[in-house]
Amino acid sequence: MNPCMSNNQKSQRCYGYSTSCTTAKWHFSLGIIMAVLANSLPPEANPKLVDRLSDAKVSFNRIIPRQMSPILNFLLSWMLPFLIFLLIGQWLMKKMTSRLPGGGNPRSFGKSNAKVYVETQTGVTFANVAGQDEAKEALQEIVDFLHNSKKYTEIGANIPKGALLVGPRGTGKTLLAKAVAGESKVPFFSISGSEFVEMYIGMGAARLRDLFTQAQEKAPCIVFIDEIDAIGKSRNSGIAGGNDEREQTLNQLLTEMDGFDADKGVVILAASNRPETLDKALLRPGRFDRRVPVELPDLAGREAILKVHAKKVKLADHIDFHVIARATSGASRADLANIVNEAALRAVKLGRTEVMQNDLEECVEIVIAGYQRKNVLISMKDKMTIAYHEVGHALVAAKQSHSAPVHKITIIPRTSGALGYTMQVDEQETILMSKKQALDKITTYMGGRAAEEIIFQRITSGASNDIEHATKIARSMVTRFGMSEAVDMMALETVNNPYLGGDTSLLVSADTASKNALRILEDNKEKLHEITKETISGEEFMGILHREQSNRGASE
Repeated sequence: MNPCMSNNQKSQRCYGYSTSCTTAKWHFSLGIIMAVLANSLPPEANPKLVDRLSDAKVSFNRIIPRQMSPILNFLLSWMLPFLIFLLIGQWLMKKMTSRLPGGGNPRSFGKSNAKVYVETQTGVTFANVAGQDEAKEALQEIVDFLHNSKKYTEIGANIPKGALLVGPRGTGKTLLAKAVAGESKVPFFSISGSEFVEMYIGMGAARLRDLFTQAQEKAPCIVFIDEIDAIGKSRNSGIAGGNDEREQTLNQLLTEMDGFDADKGVVILAASNRPETLDKALLRPGRFDRRVPVELPDLAGREAILKVHAKKVKLADHIDFHVIARATSGASRADLANIVNEAALRAVKLGRTEVMQNDLEECVEIVIAGYQRKNVLISMKDKMTIAYHEVGHALVAAKQSHSAPVHKITIIPRTSGALGYTMQVDEQETILMSKKQALDKITTYMGGRAAEEIIFQRITSGASNDIEHATKIARSMVTRFGMSEAVDMMALETVNNPYLGGDTSLLVSADTASKNALRILEDNKEKLHEITKETISGEEFMGILHREQSNRGASE
C-alpha cells in the first residue's frame, strides 16, 4: 500500500473492500437459507430446488420425515378406534338379543313358532297309515266334519273340539294327525308342547293366544299339539314349588278351547304317551272330549305296515312278510320301518340291488338283540356253557304244550350284551295268557340255568336276564293277575305309565319252575349233547326231536 495515499483514497478502497465483503456474506447467508429450505421443504414444493442446491455444492446431511396432516392424524388416532369398538359392541348386542324370545323384538314376543303344513307339503293320507284301522275310523268323523259340516249342524250335533291320541312311542300318532289334515285338505298347524314353556312367565300363554288367532284366521284347519303332557300335567295345588309358567299356559289353553266355536272348523288334535298325568279339566267334555287309542299293531297290522314301508325299496321275489310280522310281536310302527330300512342297508353292504328274505330276518335280530360281535374272543369253555344254556331253553320250550315254537338258536354274541339267545315265534297272535302259559314261560326261562347245573355241575351269571324276565312274570301273576292261591284275586300292584313300561322291584321266588326245568332236561340229557351247536334253525331243532320220538316209538 502506498503510504502517501490520501485519506479519501483509503476510504474509497476501504469502501470497496467492504462492498466485496458484504457480497460474500450475502452469498453465504443465501446458501444457509437454501440449505435450510432443502432440509425442510418437500421436493414437490419446488422441483428444481434439489438441482440448484446440488449446483451450489450444498451438502445434504439429514432427511426430515414428512409430517402427517393434522386432520388425517385425528381421524386415524381417535375416530377409527371409536368406530371399531362401536361395531364390536353392536355385534355383541345383536348376538345377545337374538337369543331372547322373538329375537329381542318386543313386538315379536309371544309369536307362535307353529309350523304350518298345507296339503302339498304334508302329502300324507290314511293310505300311508297302516295297522291303525280303529284309530282311522274314529278320526274319519273329524275328516267328514271338515269336509261337510252342514249336515252336522242341521241335525243339531256338536262336533268334538279336540281329540287326544294316546299310545306308546313310535305307533304313529303324529302321522295320524298329518293324515287327518291330508284327508281333510285343510291347513295343518303343528307345534310341540315344550315350545310353549319359556323362561319368562306369560310367554307360553302369549304364544298360545297367537296360535289360536292364526288358526281362526285360516279356519277350517287342524291344530296339532305334540307331547301335550309338557303343558297339560295335573295341577296339584297342595304341592309347593309348582311351575307357574306351565300352569299359566295350561290355563290359557283351557280358556282358548272354551272361547272358540267348533262350528268354525278349528279342530284340535293332541298326542301323549302319558295320559294319566294330564289335568282332569283338560279331558272333560267340551275340550279334549274324544280319546283315540293308538296301540301297538297286531299281526295283521304289522304285516300291513311292513308292506307300506317296503314300497320304497326294491324287493326280491317271494318275500314273506307274514313270517317277519310273526317274529316282531310287540314292535311299533317305527321299529318295523327301521327293520325295512336296515334290510335295505344290509343288501347294499353285501353288494346286492334287491332286498331278500334273509336280509329282513337278520334285521329282525338286529333290532331285537343288536349287531353280531364276530370278533369278540370267547374261550371254548364259555362257548360250551352258552351253547348248553341256549339248548336248555329250547328243549324245555319244545317239551311243553303251551310254549311258542322255537325259531332259531344261536350263541353268536350281539351288541346288546346277549352272548346267545333262543328265538321263539308264536304261530298266531295271542291276547290273553293263561296261568299254564305263564308257568310254562317261567319254566322255559329256567331251562338255561338248569342245563348248566346238569352238564357242568355249576352255575354262571349267564342266567341273569332269564331270572329277571321270570321274576317279572311271577310278580305279575301274584300282584296283578290274581293267579296265586294265597293272595287270590287281590290287586297288590298297579302299573304306572303303561305306555312307557313302568316296572317295580318286587321279587318273587321261582323254585317250582326250576324243579320242572331240571326234570325235563334230565329226561332229555342225550338231546342236549346232540343239539348243541353254534347256530341251529327251528326246523333243524324240531327235526332232531321228532326223529328221537320216532325212534322211541319204533323201539316200543
